[in-house]
Amino acid sequence: MDKIVVEHLNLRYSDGTESLRDLNLVIPANAITALMGPAGGGKSTFLRALNRLNDLADVVAQSGRVLIDGKDILEPEMDVIALRRKVGMVFSRPLPLPLTIYQNVSYGLEVAGERNREVLDKAVKLALDQAELWDEVHDRLSDPAEALSGGQKQRLCLARALALKPEVILLDEPTSALDPVATAKIESSLSELKKNYTIVIAPHNTQQTARVADWVAFFLQGEMIEFGPSKDIFTRPKDKRTEEYILGRYG
Repeated sequence: MDKIVVEHLNLRYSDGTESLRDLNLVIPANAITALMGPAGGGKSTFLRALNRLNDLADVVAQSGRVLIDGKDILEPEMDVIALRRKVGMVFSRPLPLPLTIYQNVSYGLEVAGERNREVLDKAVKLALDQAELWDEVHDRLSDPAEALSGGQKQRLCLARALALKPEVILLDEPTSALDPVATAKIESSLSELKKNYTIVIAPHNTQQTARVADWVAFFLQGEMIEFGPSKDIFTRPKDKRTEEYILGRYG
């Protein structure tokens, strides 16, 4: 089943950096789609287009359509706050709020008006469980989030996004600042989460793409060069540029 359909998406920033050119892509539900390619190729810009974070950047031109569940999210009348609840995002560096561990996860729900403590407790536990963090922090929920390790902070940020019960999770190099053990825990949680969520990730290296992805889109200089099942992209890419990138000849 298709979750996201992108049609002729073009985007240009005022300084000309990392634009997108005629991007066409269908992202399936309940799978991990990885965006692969050299820095500056458009991966982060594309991720931000999926929840309208580019609205906050200096975009001088944007055209095309991005359909999520059949609705064009680029339409001016789109409720962007509702969209960002539906499409959560985790960034490359862990950015916990200056609050307790519990409050970091409950924050979005409370801002949305939830006041029932029982509802919040259940939501916090479920989100921390899904992020594979509950067992490590269940007895210290009132501790400041800053007391956590880097890997734990990143899983806390994932839990914060999950607490809002999104349908799509975007991750922009979520393990680039983490050690191998913390990276493995994040990857493990993603393999479970895809059963219930559509995941789009820009991994920080080709090896991670090969480990986690069901589908791979190869980006180069603002264009999507190739898209397909991960095993096909890595064993028999159709485009020479994809093959050369996988072999490490550039990027």
